[in-house]
Amino acid sequence: MVDPLIGIVLGSSSDLAIVEGADRVLEELDVPFERRIISAHRSPQAAHDYAVSAAERGIEVIICAAGKAAHLAGVVSSLTTLPVIGIPIKTPDLGGMDSLLSTVQMPPGVPVATVAIDGAVNAAILATQIVALKHPEYAPKLVHQKEKLARGVAEKDEEYRKEAQ
Repeated sequence: MVDPLIGIVLGSSSDLAIVEGADRVLEELDVPFERRIISAHRSPQAAHDYAVSAAERGIEVIICAAGKAAHLAGVVSSLTTLPVIGIPIKTPDLGGMDSLLSTVQMPPGVPVATVAIDGAVNAAILATQIVALKHPEYAPKLVHQKEKLARGVAEKDEEYRKEAQ
């Protein structure tokens, strides 16, 4: 088993369905990762322990997914020098705007890169782009993925133009 380079931390098991999008991308790109469920509010000691030990365990980027108050990414960022990417999770209360603002509005010195509400796929791609700076073997996989996206858009454009005629 290869040691994980990316850590994914969920604030709640209810976030699993969203985070599975990140899992799929990382599996497609063959990037080793680990996933944990740790709440910044209900298990703060576990959040602390995870964040302060991540770098020494070989983790290079941490993705944090949380909803509502969504303090997880900020707490983790405050405890490590590793890049932290926040995924704000959609909520029934405010549609995820609560999560988005809680994740993106960090004080100076506590940076959290933040993707869109429920943006697990982009979080995984961004984390892989960061990891690829040190591990160039992932760069061609990212290029292939971008080419696949471009082909999909071109195919849709061709379909649209045929229908419009």
